[in-house]
Amino acid sequence: MLRRSLLGVTLAVGLTLPALAFPDRTINLAVGFAPGGSTDITSRLLADRLGPALGAEGRVVVENRAGASGMIASDWLRRQNPDGHVLMLVEASSHALAPNALVGGTRYDPLADYTHIAIVGTGPMIVVAQPGFPARTPQAMVARMREGGAEALPFASSGVASMPHLSAEMFASVMGQGGRFAHVPYRSGGLMVESIAKAETQWGVAVLASAAAQVRDGRVLGVAVTGLERFPSFPDIPTLNESALPGFDLENWFAVIGPRGMPDAVVARLNQAIREALTQPTLRERLLLAGVAPWTRPNAPADAAAFFRSEMAKFRDVVARTGVKLEQ
Repeated sequence: MLRRSLLGVTLAVGLTLPALAFPDRTINLAVGFAPGGSTDITSRLLADRLGPALGAEGRVVVENRAGASGMIASDWLRRQNPDGHVLMLVEASSHALAPNALVGGTRYDPLADYTHIAIVGTGPMIVVAQPGFPARTPQAMVARMREGGAEALPFASSGVASMPHLSAEMFASVMGQGGRFAHVPYRSGGLMVESIAKAETQWGVAVLASAAAQVRDGRVLGVAVTGLERFPSFPDIPTLNESALPGFDLENWFAVIGPRGMPDAVVARLNQAIREALTQPTLRERLLLAGVAPWTRPNAPADAAAFFRSEMAKFRDVVARTGVKLEQ
């Protein structure tokens, strides 16, 4: 009887315990690139809406940890406290491309070393060139490069083993020009696009979010996007698939992750807040204008983990088919 009474008291006390207090301080949202690039832009748009969705203590601060196309920050993240106050917005570069294409691989496992929280959105790449570039259509650009002008057309990227790097190498591979383009890597997509606008480099394949503003104001020429369909915010820019290279399909994506071992309740809270933020018309509109299509498919933590597994397999296949290998 005494044991039963004590059990009842214990249950009663347990039922009155307060819910998990999260967050109880500022959340740092790390970005593996310098300010001005696609990941930085997306992270800041998300952070502005994610904070209010998390409540009174939900201040979210973006922290740029640039280097090695997001790989340095990714390696750093896996060693952080998994209490939910240190997160990272990652993209395909560091968590699907580099582990498959980089010679020697990465120091981290994109599947085993992290907690996958939610997908934020996707977006195509865009072939961009300086405004005075002699070939202004996808067909003309491909024709010029196939004629043997590749050696004189150095391309910019946001770093070795980044999506822009792979995209340009795939572009060359499909045209039979693999290895003939001189590569000029920068520390972010913003710096990459700026180099093209200033004619320091001739062309590149940027993440659309990095180049959207410059394409819109005419500082760089938007030649073609790399998805199978035209992007809603840039309906006049054709796809490579429809114009010059049938079947060419490559998209980037953005997701929020944390260190491995985060408490389930914290993951659920963050996932709910991100999904709530992504339903807000203001955020959706701003993401689309920036070149990111907000995620609309199932987006529970289990869905995010499954997405990462499928993207690892997809990029493994891309690397195998194209033979592209990237060196640090």
